[in-house]
Amino acid sequence: MVEVKPKTQSELPSFSIIIETENLSIAEIDGLFRCLKTLAEQNISPTLANEVLIVESGDVTAELIKRIQSNYPWIQFRKIESDIGYYEAKMKGVALTTGEVIVLCDSDCTYEPIWLSNLLSPFANNPEIQIVAGETTTPAYGAYGIAIALSYIFPRFSRTEALSPASSYFCNNVAFRRSFLMQHPIPSELPIYRGNCTIHARNLSSEGYKIWRQPLSRATHAAPNGLSHFFWRFLLLGYDALAVKRIAANLPEIKRQTVKPLQDLICCLSIGFGKFKELAKRFYTVFAEDIRR
Repeated sequence: MVEVKPKTQSELPSFSIIIETENLSIAEIDGLFRCLKTLAEQNISPTLANEVLIVESGDVTAELIKRIQSNYPWIQFRKIESDIGYYEAKMKGVALTTGEVIVLCDSDCTYEPIWLSNLLSPFANNPEIQIVAGETTTPAYGAYGIAIALSYIFPRFSRTEALSPASSYFCNNVAFRRSFLMQHPIPSELPIYRGNCTIHARNLSSEGYKIWRQPLSRATHAAPNGLSHFFWRFLLLGYDALAVKRIAANLPEIKRQTVKPLQDLICCLSIGFGKFKELAKRFYTVFAEDIRR
């Protein structure tokens, strides 16, 4: 573990923020404004960023753009093609930025007031650090919230404070040195839904690069909106879990899925066992956070 001393604004590297784009057209508008409100309330003002970009593909109405920029004039919109996916849109946004560090966040997340400063400080402390990942979880209020907290892809907060090595990151709460990310882009043309960052993290680790986890940069992701959204998200994420295993076993033919029934069965059993262990761990953690649940 590494102790990271907070930095003043003048000591931090220049930075740009990219807000998730693909889901913007379907996200609840109130949720988007909650996200922007938490960015505006950071102890390092987003007005200091080289850019705060929402890269949109034409789904955002002119009225909504005007409303957002009226409330948050530091937000810039950039138009991109309408037929590209989540990760490709992120990388398109990176190409439009000029900050030394690129911060990726999502419109369906809210961020604690010290999130940004803690995400940037490690880069100022150590020039060899290339990736800093924050922690993302979901709210655990009510029966539905607890069910999501126990079973969704985002773990509970670790409640630690020191910077430490990590094996993965989430694209809704991570920062990269821009030069590094341009040289090692997040792969977009993969036969999966949301596992690209998992493959990216594994590739970087295999090349000897280290991902650092910053537990003081905390985000809360909205729970799936209703049972239908819940069902389809879990169906897609279940497919992703197997697809990631297939891709890892099928390199260098990474873009093509190869179905191997026996190997797939073994992978599914391994995934299921891992999920069961994670469920047991989360059950303890969720109720340890608040026994009244």
